[in-house]
Amino acid sequence: MAQISTEEQREKLDRAQDILQYRFNNEQYLLSAITHPSAIEGKPVKYSYERLEFLGDSILGAVVADAAFHAYPELDEGGLTRIKVSLVSGASLSHVAEDLGFADFIIFGQSEQGTGRRGLHSALENVYESVVAALYLDGGMEPVKEFITRTLITSMSEEMAREPENPKSALQEKLQEEGITPTYKLVETQGPPHDRTFITQVYAGLQELASGVGRTKKESESQAAASALDKLLGITPEVLQAKEAQRAARQEQKAQAKAAKAAAKAERAALKKSKKEAARGGDA
Repeated sequence: MAQISTEEQREKLDRAQDILQYRFNNEQYLLSAITHPSAIEGKPVKYSYERLEFLGDSILGAVVADAAFHAYPELDEGGLTRIKVSLVSGASLSHVAEDLGFADFIIFGQSEQGTGRRGLHSALENVYESVVAALYLDGGMEPVKEFITRTLITSMSEEMAREPENPKSALQEKLQEEGITPTYKLVETQGPPHDRTFITQVYAGLQELASGVGRTKKESESQAAASALDKLLGITPEVLQAKEAQRAARQEQKAQAKAAKAAAKAERAALKKSKKEAARGGDA
């Protein structure tokens, strides 16, 4: 496990514990959690950044799933899954970590510092998960649930259960009205193997529409499509949500109409049965 040996480590450990609102019995867990892989290159460690991230990801998913399950008893598996995915997505975790001030205590190595910390976005996400693991190893589930509830669960809403419209599908549908099929081109890959960032451009024919950045090729393509919709076609995320709401309303209307039709059919059957019974009574 990483050893506390520098003034920077001491300062960042103190800062991290202030932000986390938790004092560690074993600070070695926290030190490993906030140390970027670039800062331990060539140094053997028992609990590395990646190991803690692996554990924290599983614990985080379980806590969020439990919270959503009990908060929304009427939602089906699909809706609960969408809430969970929305909350634990890379964008969500990095945003929360950034707001909390995680960037102030992450320990980077010289190789990463020389790049201007271009991997900060993914580092924020990873450190959030690693911190969850460190809290669990040091204090069990109680501090873990307190931390996740305070920083993440408060953002949970039933709106997250809606099935979002895929930006790539929306862009393709829009462009195909003019007989154009969008194409995507990976133009740049940044960062070391353990912390890749992909940049993709989307084209309509030979015309570049927009570019997107993501931790995976798929995410960068999705971001490029969303930017193209926003920039050139005037379709913002709010418009996409409105379209989804309209679709949900139409489905609800269809369901109500189907229920009304079934009720009318049942009423006619009951009336027919009543008339038959009345007729048999008259014959008697």
